[in-house]
Amino acid sequence: MALFVPGPISRRSFLAGTAAALPAVYSFALSGCGPDQASDEAVGTDSLDSLFRISLAEWSLHRALNAGELNNLDFPRVTKEEFGIEGVEYVNSFFKDKAEDLTYLADLKTRCDGLGVTSVLIMCDGEGALGDPDRAARNQAVENHYRWVEAARYLGCHSIRVNAQSQGTPEEQKDLAADGLRLLSEFADDRDINVLVENHGGLSSNGAWLAGVMEAVDHPRCGTLPDFGNFNLGGGETYDRYLGMEELMPYAMAVSAKSHVFDEAGDESQMDFTRIMRTVLKAGYRGWVGIEYEGSEHTEPEGIRLTKALLERIRIDLALEFSASAE
Repeated sequence: MALFVPGPISRRSFLAGTAAALPAVYSFALSGCGPDQASDEAVGTDSLDSLFRISLAEWSLHRALNAGELNNLDFPRVTKEEFGIEGVEYVNSFFKDKAEDLTYLADLKTRCDGLGVTSVLIMCDGEGALGDPDRAARNQAVENHYRWVEAARYLGCHSIRVNAQSQGTPEEQKDLAADGLRLLSEFADDRDINVLVENHGGLSSNGAWLAGVMEAVDHPRCGTLPDFGNFNLGGGETYDRYLGMEELMPYAMAVSAKSHVFDEAGDESQMDFTRIMRTVLKAGYRGWVGIEYEGSEHTEPEGIRLTKALLERIRIDLALEFSASAE
């Protein structure tokens, strides 16, 4: 194991594109190359990137970060040098007091620029409930997120990820969350930043409910960040992940490939990654897919590499499928 050494766009069409013109992928598939040769270099980076690019969510390394083996400033370097990934998704808790520290942000941005790493988004937690029933508290939660919008703009991110927390009946929570999200989206719109809601437990893990929130917000800067694994409704109940992904993808501006456990074949043993990624691409999404390894049966570096290898294998398989359907 390697040691960490400190060293206005429509939400339905954002990051969408086509999967046409993939001759390199056809050539590779027909050559009979094995999975060990399934690299972006072998098949043509541009061809595969036209389907999706792979980024790394910082939470995948939360144990290393919490243990002091890694810090937020070195996250981009580790992402590029240890894993060969060129997109990073930050978690605000790992630089909570630095959102308005321009010296710190400039250092982080300079490191990313020097490495050729793209800052994709910032995942924001602990800033209050955007759907708080108390208007003053709701407005304060909205304002608490302003600094992360500004930080995201400075770093070159396209979005921040937030939570749709609220209280009351499902209908009441939908209206309250939509109000807070709309206010935040209006602020972010002036800064070319999107506000994305993840299915992150409770009602937000109900795909139909969260899709309804998106319709209620009705703002081009507000969308979803569908997470493959976060469909826990609470109380021992879960939502059908495959249905939930179908319901959330029409609003998606980012995607989180959550993983936990892998079998000997290199497949995620708790979910069908190929089925989910087919849903992602059928929705027209052609943006970053963020690895978020959250398991405990593999080390964090192992889990990241296993997830990356699986996504790369699926990308080659689906490149053929979607390029053929585009002809």
